Amino acid sequence: MKTLTRLFALVIISCSIFSCSNNLPVVTDLSNSSYTLLTEDSTTVKFPGFVKGKLVVMGFIFTNCPSICPLTTNNMRIIQDSLKVNNVQNVELVSLSFDPDADTPGILKKYAELRNLDTSNWTFLTGRKSTIDSLIKAVEVLAIPDTTITPKGSEFINYIHTDRISLIDEQGRIRKNYQGSKINIDEIVNDIKNY
Repeated sequence: MKTLTRLFALVIISCSIFSCSNNLPVVTDLSNSSYTLLTEDSTTVKFPGFVKGKLVVMGFIFTNCPSICPLTTNNMRIIQDSLKVNNVQNVELVSLSFDPDADTPGILKKYAELRNLDTSNWTFLTGRKSTIDSLIKAVEVLAIPDTTITPKGSEFINYIHTDRISLIDEQGRIRKNYQGSKINIDEIVNDIKNY
């Protein structure tokens, strides 16, 4: 009986040290990675280093997207609002564009402004195409360019891409992926609150 009691005590101590309240497995470990990117304010940052120590809700978008990206961005806004209502702090939102040729820092800033988004804890990222391609490959997000010709004869690049919002822990590890355009807001907010 004493052995069982000691074992139970060790489990309790281990849970308090290693946070057993969170049972989300590591999906992708970016903790030893460093991607040099630009924010919507043209500030150079290292991802995920600049958000380490915070939980991160990360969406993958491009600003000319006619379909799921506006839904993903709006869902991130709803998540941000819900976290505020629930007084959940220490969460950063990040939107990464996989179309850096079109999505310059200025375009990303305008994208956020037109949607009246609160960027106090929401960063929009772009960068060199090779860096973006390396990052989205590491997190298994596909973004395949699809060139279309408009009725006026000009080219327009659309992307067929993964519909994704990811929850990243304080150390830079993806803990869960969600469908960005159809995410269950309560699910991700509960995952964050119970983390």
